[in-house]
Amino acid sequence: MAAGPEPMDLIRNRVVLKEFGIQNVHTTDFPGNYPGYDDTWNQRRFEENFRVDIVRLEEDTLEFDMVGIDAAIANAFRRILLAEVPTMAVEKAFIYNNTSIVQDEILAHRLGLIPIKADPRLFEYRSTVYSKHMKWVPIGNQADLFGQVDIRPVHDDILIAQLRPGQEIDVMMHCVKGIGKDHAKFSPVATASYRLLPDITLLSPVEGDLAEKLKCCFSPGVIEVQTVNGRKFATVANSRLDTCSREIFRHDDLKNLVRLGRVRDHYIFSVESTGILLPEVLVSEALKVLMTKCRRFLNELDAVQMD
Repeated sequence: MAAGPEPMDLIRNRVVLKEFGIQNVHTTDFPGNYPGYDDTWNQRRFEENFRVDIVRLEEDTLEFDMVGIDAAIANAFRRILLAEVPTMAVEKAFIYNNTSIVQDEILAHRLGLIPIKADPRLFEYRSTVYSKHMKWVPIGNQADLFGQVDIRPVHDDILIAQLRPGQEIDVMMHCVKGIGKDHAKFSPVATASYRLLPDITLLSPVEGDLAEKLKCCFSPGVIEVQTVNGRKFATVANSRLDTCSREIFRHDDLKNLVRLGRVRDHYIFSVESTGILLPEVLVSEALKVLMTKCRRFLNELDAVQMD
């Protein structure tokens, strides 16, 4: 039985992978991309459709789905995680003695890339300094001030240099607060990425040996073969696991039986922390940065309207 026409909502919400190209490549909700469809932005509709689902949370890794947003917002959130959530890192290295085979410049570079486990929310950014800001601060007071804070490298086994007998390294380091767009050493994530949720649709029943062949075309767990009354049928078990490799298009007897696509507004985020802050804290801080940007933009619009 032939399938009827699909609803416009479903058509516009899928990026379809073809054998030699992509159909419906729009990744934005900008009005006018779909003639005859009312795709103007609506706050009520956005609030009804938007959601965040936590999929996996480990010590340094968080995987979550952000559904119902535009690609520009998803990418802005990723860029903020990479470059605008602050951390602490070594800024200056005063090398008093270094008799190792590692040059001073390389040593300083390595020290700068060691993640420092210090909550950046407890520190302030460097600001412009005037003579009125000069004051004497006893070194010994720092032990009382930060006595309850465990400031140290995230990992104890990061190799900086190998010393031969008689060699030594004597360095004093100053750490400052910064963000990744100033220098990569301040980036709080080892990786922050997203991908669209895969969508796999069987256009007609796939049975027998063809079902087993179909299963082999996808990543493990995507397609399952069930036996009903002695007959084998292929079913889509978990399209989320698919890597969209297009292996299916190499087989003439299968490529017209399956539609490969991705849900255009369903983003699967993966955030891996360097260990400075928990990944859920990083996501929360990134959201605060994004909200601050939005408020600043709205204030600028209000100022323009008043002029």
